[in-house]
Amino acid sequence: MKLLTVVGARPQFIKAAAVSRVIRSDYPGIIDEVLVHTGQHFDHAMSEVFFTELDIPQPRYNLEIAGGPHGAMTGRMLEAIEQVLLQEGPDCLLVYGDTNSTLAGALAAAKLHVPVAHVEAGLRSFNMRMPEEINRILADRVSRLLFCPTRTAVANLYAEGLTQGVSNVGDVMFDASLHYRGMARERSSVLGRLGLLEQSYVLATCHRAENTDDPQRLQAIIQALAELAGEMPVVLPLHPRTRNTLAALGLNAALKAVTLVEPLPFLDMIRLEQTARCIVTDSGGVQKEAFFYQVPCVTMRDETEWPETVELGWNRLAGASRERIVDAVLQAQRPALSGSAPYGDGQASQLIAEGLLSSL
Repeated sequence: MKLLTVVGARPQFIKAAAVSRVIRSDYPGIIDEVLVHTGQHFDHAMSEVFFTELDIPQPRYNLEIAGGPHGAMTGRMLEAIEQVLLQEGPDCLLVYGDTNSTLAGALAAAKLHVPVAHVEAGLRSFNMRMPEEINRILADRVSRLLFCPTRTAVANLYAEGLTQGVSNVGDVMFDASLHYRGMARERSSVLGRLGLLEQSYVLATCHRAENTDDPQRLQAIIQALAELAGEMPVVLPLHPRTRNTLAALGLNAALKAVTLVEPLPFLDMIRLEQTARCIVTDSGGVQKEAFFYQVPCVTMRDETEWPETVELGWNRLAGASRERIVDAVLQAQRPALSGSAPYGDGQASQLIAEGLLSSL
């Protein structure tokens, strides 16, 4: 069986690493995986380093498509992935998450009648202003296999009339967290390099278009981080989009008390996540990683695709309000452990590989 896997952004590298590891170890000679990197995240710290650090085979194809408006980027990817599909003739195309790479891969395969498998199917924020929401809905519509991370995701698909090929396999990000958390503690020296003590700092990330493309929201977020930096260290790895916007809006000076760093290698990032006092983010993946590592999280959005993290008390939605973000961080506490396991038992990657073989 030939499987064409399309990835293009940091979270997809992490998810693909978990599934690819199972394919290589359990199905050698049975599943031939061809990895296609669209290039959506184009700098070394956001892409190539992850292939090395996560032990993912180098992609057979690197399309080097990055930058530009959503439509232009997706269109270029669609054209390039179509050519790869025609050349490789795979039995299935596998996509992850909700990026432009996800949508382009799913559409290219569907138009050529190649079965599509979507990992993280069924997630919904119910905010159609988010490009990610459009991408995930359309990818689900053209997928034959819908691998859901939670029961909520399954229910979302059923509510939309999608019932065929749907399965709740658990979250591949949880698989990855189990595999890499010990490695990060052993190998990463990031706490020492940044002069941080465990449980004494805030880790922040900000990259969603709804925040970075809205000057008022971004300014409120920056004000909140600056205020928090007066109480405790705040570490902010700067996404390229965020860095460019801050410079354009003249907001860099407001962050003089915040520790600004370049995008971090994966092991450094999860080391910081594991030992933070609180995490402040607009990333879906980081919200879950905070939950996996039992660190309180404040989400700078008005909704989340991961309601389980809120329901279980580990995550608070603060929007882009300076007051709500600051108050939520200062009041953050670890809730009582409930014993709930909404993201599976760490076997999602195995169930995905089994599902691909049995269904196709």
